[in-house]
Amino acid sequence: MKKTILFVTTFCLVFFPLEAQDYWNTEIISVEKDQETVEKLTEMDLDLLMEWNNRVYIIVGFNDFLKLQKENIPYTLETFNFSPYKQKEVSLQGGINGRFHSYAELERDLLALQDSYSHIARVIDLGDSLEGRNIYALKISDNVYQDEQEAELFFVGCHHAREWISVEVSFLLGKYLVENYATNSQIKDLVDQCEIWIVPLLNPDGLEYSIHFYRYWRKNRRDNGDGSFGVDPNRNYSYNWGLDDEGSSPFPSSVVYRGLSPFSEPETQVIRNLFAQRNFQAVISYHSYSQVILYPWGYTNQPTTEQQLLDQIAADMSGLIQSVNGNIYEYGQAAADLYLTNGGMIDWTFGTYNIPSYTLELPPIDQAHGGFFNAEEDIQPIFNENLPAMLYLIDWSVQNFSSGINPSRRRERRSGPIANMKDKNQYGREARARREDKDTTQNSKLKTNEPKTSGVKNKTIDIGNKAINVRKYSPMFIKEHKRK
Repeated sequence: MKKTILFVTTFCLVFFPLEAQDYWNTEIISVEKDQETVEKLTEMDLDLLMEWNNRVYIIVGFNDFLKLQKENIPYTLETFNFSPYKQKEVSLQGGINGRFHSYAELERDLLALQDSYSHIARVIDLGDSLEGRNIYALKISDNVYQDEQEAELFFVGCHHAREWISVEVSFLLGKYLVENYATNSQIKDLVDQCEIWIVPLLNPDGLEYSIHFYRYWRKNRRDNGDGSFGVDPNRNYSYNWGLDDEGSSPFPSSVVYRGLSPFSEPETQVIRNLFAQRNFQAVISYHSYSQVILYPWGYTNQPTTEQQLLDQIAADMSGLIQSVNGNIYEYGQAAADLYLTNGGMIDWTFGTYNIPSYTLELPPIDQAHGGFFNAEEDIQPIFNENLPAMLYLIDWSVQNFSSGINPSRRRERRSGPIANMKDKNQYGREARARREDKDTTQNSKLKTNEPKTSGVKNKTIDIGNKAINVRKYSPMFIKEHKRK
């Protein structure tokens, strides 16, 4: 066990309000993961980054060091290992955020996709953030301005501001689909049979703050009125919201603050409104980091009634990802990790709609490979390895789509919240005028046996030069949503 690095004047930290946080008044530490320490940590309301090699990594400020010392918890300083200066040199061709998108850059690129592929791509403004930025969805379908009786998929990135890679992977999926639609018959076949909705950037205010002020910022930018800022969007959904103070926090200064009420935040409200008007068959919410595929429940260690199916889909996606670059994404139930979560998105989508719902934690696998600071040159390889899993879930949804949904819900769409969503055809030109702008040592949990689920059929789809086997499962029961 490493020797404890004591808190001495060399690392003295000046406490500032959260809105003024920067690299100079926070540190990253690790503590040994044992039962006694974990029990203490769950009561201390800390910003837990990840778990690796039987150690827990935490962002701490002055008051947090005092808590650790009071509880007599030994720790090791790890800040230097997470520093952006440990990364390979990058070309900051996109500004201080390099090749990673800012809000304005993403807006520009989404609207460019719509302009270039207007027959299959449509940009929709789902609503405004707290600071007035648009939260965009990219809809991709062969009849993109129609609502058809076909499978619907939802992909979302950047619940948490510091997880920049989640924006890129989500955006690149949309870019890949529209750019390959005309030349790849199997991509065309998938797009023609479904409606794909992508929200690359759910938390635009937080992302901008992370870019310009404090790289590790996680929450949105809600002024809590007590000197603290931010609500964690991924603790603000209604399913078991506020069930306990372990899976989320009632304290505004906490990084997992759940807000004053379910769906109190505009970021989660737009998701709620969109789902109320759609019939999604499956969901992936992208996060970083640690290369893990998680499924419900997050609020309890008890399995769902669809544990076998959720686990098998996760296993298949993990295997497809590994087949590209050899990177292993472990998988399992979310609550089986370090701590419980309540008010999370995938618990809400599964609990409310009973659809396969996944949190996919993107690379790197650990702090030694960069943590939140993904190298710019790794953006495309990370997307490339995730693409087969994305296409697999799209194909699964198409094959298992049930058209036996009450048609009246389709007719209601233009009278519900989605009727207020703004089409971006004209807006795009106006907006642009206003702006100038492998190595791993972990053990795999992959399962090589055929799934136990009944009704499996084999199908092969081509992705570039790769042929990927896709399995068809007996459909899950899709709950008819009952409005409250």
